[in-house]
Amino acid sequence: MDTKEILKKVRKIEIKTKRLSNDIFGGEYHSSFKGRGMTFSEVRQYQFGDDVRSIDWNVTARYNEPYVKVFEEERELTMLLMADVSGSEFFGTTNQFKKDTITEIAATLAFSATQNNDKVGLILFSDNIELFIPPKKGKSHVLRIIRELIEFKPKSKKTNIDIALKFLSSVLKKRAIVFMLSDFMDDNYEKSAKIAGSKHDLTGIRVYDKHDEEIPNLGMVPMLDAETGAVQLVNTASKTTRRNYKANALRLTDYYINTFRRSGAGTINTRVDESYVKKLLGYFKHKGR
Repeated sequence: MDTKEILKKVRKIEIKTKRLSNDIFGGEYHSSFKGRGMTFSEVRQYQFGDDVRSIDWNVTARYNEPYVKVFEEERELTMLLMADVSGSEFFGTTNQFKKDTITEIAATLAFSATQNNDKVGLILFSDNIELFIPPKKGKSHVLRIIRELIEFKPKSKKTNIDIALKFLSSVLKKRAIVFMLSDFMDDNYEKSAKIAGSKHDLTGIRVYDKHDEEIPNLGMVPMLDAETGAVQLVNTASKTTRRNYKANALRLTDYYINTFRRSGAGTINTRVDESYVKKLLGYFKHKGR
C-alpha cells in the first residue's frame, strides 16, 4: 500500500469515526469516565454523611478524632488502546475483516478522548508487543495512531493476551482508561487481567466473525490456521467436527467474559456484521449511571 492510498484510508476513517465521536460518543464518553481519575487533595475532619471508606486512619490515630481524605477529579484522563494484530484478525466472511472493525472502533474512541482533551496511546500486540505509542494529546497524534492501525505489519501472527496485559501494567503507572480490542481467541491470562483491572479502568471489546463460532456444512474443505500458517483438510460435513469447533469457540468466549468480569473489567461483544455503534453507546450509558 503506497503513501497516497494510506492517507486516503486514514482520511476515510477519520471522516466516518470523527462524526460518530462528535455526534454520539463525545458526551457519553465524558459522562462515563469523568471522576474515574481522582487525585488526593487534603484531609479534613469527618462530617456526618461522609463515606467511612475515605477515613484516613493514620491522621485519625494521630489526632484522636476522625479525618477523611478529600479527592479532586482529574480534568485530564489518559486513554490507552490495545489492538490485537495477530493473524486471526485478518479474517472476515461478510463486509470486512475483524481488523477493519477494530480500527474503526479504536479511531472512534480516540476522537472521543481528544474531544475531552485527554491523552491517547496505543499498544499493538500479537504474541509480543509489536508497537507502543505513549499517550499524547492532539489530532495529529490520533491520526498517527489510525495510520499505524491501518498499515502496521506485525512480525508475528500468533496471540498472547497475557503478555499484552503484563506490558500494560508495567508501562503505565498512572490509572488509565484502557480498551483491549481482540477476538480473544486465547486463554491463560486470568492473573494478568486481575492485576490490570485493579490498576486501570479496563474494558475488553471482542470483535468476531459469525464463522469464528461455527462452521457451515461445506463437505471436505482445506482450512488455514491464520496464526500458524498450517493447512489441513477438515470434514465440515461431520457433526462431531462442527460441534467440537463450536464448543471450543464458546469455551474461549466464556473464559474471556468471566475473566474480565472477575477482574472488575467491562466487556463488549460485537460481530463484524453488527452495528458497533449501538454496542458502544449502550455500554457507555450503562457505565455512566
